[in-house]
Amino acid sequence: MDRTLFLMIIKSVLGAILFTCTPGWVNGQVHQLIVTVIDDNSKPLPGADVWLERQEMKPVAASNGVYIFKRLPAGYYRLRIAMAGHKPFSKKITITDHDISLPVILHPEIHVLKEVLIQSSAIGRRKKEEQLNLEIIKSDFIQKNLGGSLMQSLERLPGIKTIGIGSGQSKPLIRGLGFNRVVVIDRGIKHEGQQWGADHGLEIDQFAAEEVEIVKGAASFIYGSDAIAGAINIKPPAIPAANTFGGEINLAAKTNNALYGTSLNIYGRTQKWMSAGRITLQDYSDYRVPAERLYVYDYPVDLHRRYLRNTAGKESGLHFSTGYVSDIFRSVFYTSHTYSKSGFFANAHGLEPRRVDAALHDRSSRDIVMPYQQVNHFKFINRSSLRLNRHVVELEAGYQNNFRQEYNRYVNHGFMPAVYPDNMPIPANLERAFNKNVYSLNVNDRLKFNLHDLRFGMNAEIQNNTINGWSFLVPSFDQKSIGAFLYDKISVSDRILLHGAIRYDHSHIRIHRYADWFPSPLEVDGEITPVHIIRSNNIQRNFNSFTASAGINYNLEHIEIKASAGKSYRVPIAKELGANGVNYHYFSYERGNAALKPEESYQLDATAVLKKNKWRIQLSPFFNYFPNYIYLNPTAEHDYLYGAGNQVFEYTQSRVVRYGGELQVKYQAWEIVSAEVLGEYLYAEQLSGNKKGYTLPFSPPPSLLLNLTYEPVHTGPFHRTYFSIDYRITAPQNNIVPPEKKTGGYGVMHVQAGSRFNIQKQQVQLSLQLQNVFNTRYMDHTSFYRLIGLPEQGRNLVLFIKIPFSFLKNKQAI
Repeated sequence: MDRTLFLMIIKSVLGAILFTCTPGWVNGQVHQLIVTVIDDNSKPLPGADVWLERQEMKPVAASNGVYIFKRLPAGYYRLRIAMAGHKPFSKKITITDHDISLPVILHPEIHVLKEVLIQSSAIGRRKKEEQLNLEIIKSDFIQKNLGGSLMQSLERLPGIKTIGIGSGQSKPLIRGLGFNRVVVIDRGIKHEGQQWGADHGLEIDQFAAEEVEIVKGAASFIYGSDAIAGAINIKPPAIPAANTFGGEINLAAKTNNALYGTSLNIYGRTQKWMSAGRITLQDYSDYRVPAERLYVYDYPVDLHRRYLRNTAGKESGLHFSTGYVSDIFRSVFYTSHTYSKSGFFANAHGLEPRRVDAALHDRSSRDIVMPYQQVNHFKFINRSSLRLNRHVVELEAGYQNNFRQEYNRYVNHGFMPAVYPDNMPIPANLERAFNKNVYSLNVNDRLKFNLHDLRFGMNAEIQNNTINGWSFLVPSFDQKSIGAFLYDKISVSDRILLHGAIRYDHSHIRIHRYADWFPSPLEVDGEITPVHIIRSNNIQRNFNSFTASAGINYNLEHIEIKASAGKSYRVPIAKELGANGVNYHYFSYERGNAALKPEESYQLDATAVLKKNKWRIQLSPFFNYFPNYIYLNPTAEHDYLYGAGNQVFEYTQSRVVRYGGELQVKYQAWEIVSAEVLGEYLYAEQLSGNKKGYTLPFSPPPSLLLNLTYEPVHTGPFHRTYFSIDYRITAPQNNIVPPEKKTGGYGVMHVQAGSRFNIQKQQVQLSLQLQNVFNTRYMDHTSFYRLIGLPEQGRNLVLFIKIPFSFLKNKQAI
């Protein structure tokens, strides 16, 4: 037989066999395969490499861990999945006469380096392409470094500090700037509380934070006013994988303040509908310090068993989310309510710290008596997105209510009556109350075309803040703001990215008149007349601002360089414009300045990263200039009529220069041993005003953190085991602004250990910390209580356990 004819016959026979074995081809039918890739905790895994071996077919759509193969003829395929830090997956798939939805669990590899486990390629790419200095923190980092609050858990990062009050309340500092100079974003909406107060913590449940982005640098072009120092962006929880149900139980305990807490999370999702909920409960006692006696403004205070009187507290959080999710459109509603009740250190609050009933406070370390604060924060947020061709339109709308009450025994000063009147509508123990309602709206459109990644949008916000209580410090106010921005990222080449942004903002604030509820005898026309003195007049101010920024990224195989220059701004807040009263936490009398101008900042930022062999080195310098920095300036005046003789502080503005940077060096000596050095430095100086030549308040001193980590490979049933030692060296802070006091240098050691193990195919996570190993007595310069010479908390053993549970509804789950 002719060879050519023989080959033709063979091809025909094989074709007929293949034809009869694939009925989909006979009927011309095609189907789709939907692959949902998740981890051991049923969380989606975007960024995986998914393909079908037959003709090397790739998915035509990929979103949030869901990969879709469309128009597949019936037949046999080999599905393969690969992702860094996870075991490869392979399975034979048969396409017959219907679509297939296939959930796949990728299990982590045991023998991988920590950096591979923590940072997926998507995160690394994001950091390389971002204009500003960016840190992306996952829940694993928070759990390993669990502090009394989310901000305290992030303090290990260079350039990040907190102003703490007690063991559970704190607010963030980025490169030495805090209060209203740092924006906190929660699920897309700017978090608004009473952040002007150093004693006011951030109302965030850290157990609900799965991913946190920290932006260091001038970020006003995206976030608007207040982002002069940067932003802390708490991302929404990841959408559960399709056809899953599960959750996790978190357990936490601490020895220093006898804390016990738990957080329960439950989630579920069908193909396109999802819901999730979380409840958090924590209770803690007075915390202990390595000191038996303190001196509160020269008054000796003995501490019972080293407990700080009345610093106990309790916290709770309720969260619920539900929504619709598809490849083109998604809309998720989030609602949450956080509650906290915590005491103020009894010997350092009010006008008479000597009038403290020590026996009452020392009777129990868990009771919360006056003075104390009670805070409720409610949020309702909707996040929606729509994909239209090359556009991604996003909308975020939210409402939040912050209700803060501070309770204390009535203490008269000035011309306040000696006995609190019975006919007053304000409770006798309500020192102050603030009730803030906030309405927020963000709309933006992202468009990719040619070399451009274009983003433009607007932000609008309405605030209403009312006050109550027998003491006055900050007036009621209404505030409205709106802004629009345009941002473009241009991919010049594979190595070079250019950034440019412009923004315009308008803000209007109306401060309401306030008069004393008690009369004061004043001389009017030669006669003494009782007058209700006006503490705050009606004030209306309008502010307009134009900001811009530009940057460049240059990325090579082992080197990443980025640089940016930008202008930021901040609108003066109501306290800075209209304060006029006693601050019982600082023992000061504070006055606002209605003529303040918007604060402006000009900043240069740079970051250089070298990754070569076993080394990773990152240097992030910055330079900052304020032509009109707003600060609270101490004067030589003392108010003896209404301030009980306390020193008067007035808000003013001056020129300020700031510069410094952060250093991160990591050396992977062996697969199981690594060493790390984290350093930070900041210099600040006032160039004008009464405090010319001085620094700024709460300026952190230079510090260096040395780390050694051991991660054994063979640990039996345990995996991802680690043992780690941190030793932080902090220099003395002698560069202060009066009436600040100098703080000495110190060294403090922390030890961490943890591991993971499986119970019923669920991966349990265990973390241990021993903080302040040697019970070192030291003072943190950014702590609220260091103003009275109070050291930081002593030795503390922290235990954290995470127990996940998950189920796949689809019977074809793997």
